[in-house]
Amino acid sequence: MAQTTAIFEAVRTADTIIIHRHQRPDPDALGSQFGLKLILQHAFPDKKIYAAGTIPDDLSWLGHADDVADDQYQDALVITVDTANTERIDDDRFSQGKQLIKIDHHPNDDDYGDLSWVLPDASSTSELVVDFVNEHADALTLTRAAAQLLYAGIVGDTGRFLYPATSSHTFAVASQLLATGIDAAEVGRHENELSRGLGRLMGDVLANITIDETGAAHYIISQQQLASLSLAASEVQPLVSTPGRLADVRAWLLFVENPDGSYRVHLRSKGPAVNELAKSHHGGGHDLASGANAADMVEVKEMIASLSQLMKEWQAQ
Repeated sequence: MAQTTAIFEAVRTADTIIIHRHQRPDPDALGSQFGLKLILQHAFPDKKIYAAGTIPDDLSWLGHADDVADDQYQDALVITVDTANTERIDDDRFSQGKQLIKIDHHPNDDDYGDLSWVLPDASSTSELVVDFVNEHADALTLTRAAAQLLYAGIVGDTGRFLYPATSSHTFAVASQLLATGIDAAEVGRHENELSRGLGRLMGDVLANITIDETGAAHYIISQQQLASLSLAASEVQPLVSTPGRLADVRAWLLFVENPDGSYRVHLRSKGPAVNELAKSHHGGGHDLASGANAADMVEVKEMIASLSQLMKEWQAQ
């Protein structure tokens, strides 16, 4: 594939490579970032290769970011993984390198970078990293340590192989990763575990989520609620899919209040596409899984009403 060939050539000729991913990372963002870093370090031990960004405590089991000095960006190759638009890239210095490459599986609404490889049909960016290794198997090796990280990314973004983007190719890639000797059970334990605070919040979400007659649902997590459970907003990610466990929920909005009173919004659906709704509120993403932002409760209520209307239109088709 021409895109991956050009990316590999850029990697081969760069002395310094800095890998970024999106803010508030999930297992796929970190798995693809750290997995790619280990693969490139194994293939090119003389290169300086860094992983940038802030790691939430609950995902520290996947790895730790590097301290990257400003001067390291001079003449560096910067690679972003799992990040659809520049606004979401963690660490604004991504634009200070000599060349920028985008590797992603979200819709390519923001076609940034000097080179890009974007496949929205892929289950995850971690799956793409494995494909990249396979296409350049004469130079790149899928080490066990890298495979463990990439498997975690795939498991995370497919909801343990339950989401629609899971394909036969996804299972083939997972099988390849398992063949390296990774501990899949350990990954499963990590991704299934919840802190006591998250467990209590999950119970409240299931007990008190608001569901209308169309199957549109919403739940608002306040700063006060987070504080009472000793949780940070970044720790809520494991609960985003929770409302979908309820049979009468067809699409949902999970609002998480930020310290400044604005809201991070997680949109999920079992039917109608929600990414256009996300785009209209400073966000975007996949058809059935997107993220957005709401400035205040006025915008929160607007999004709730819009989701209900979206469900009515979808059901009328």
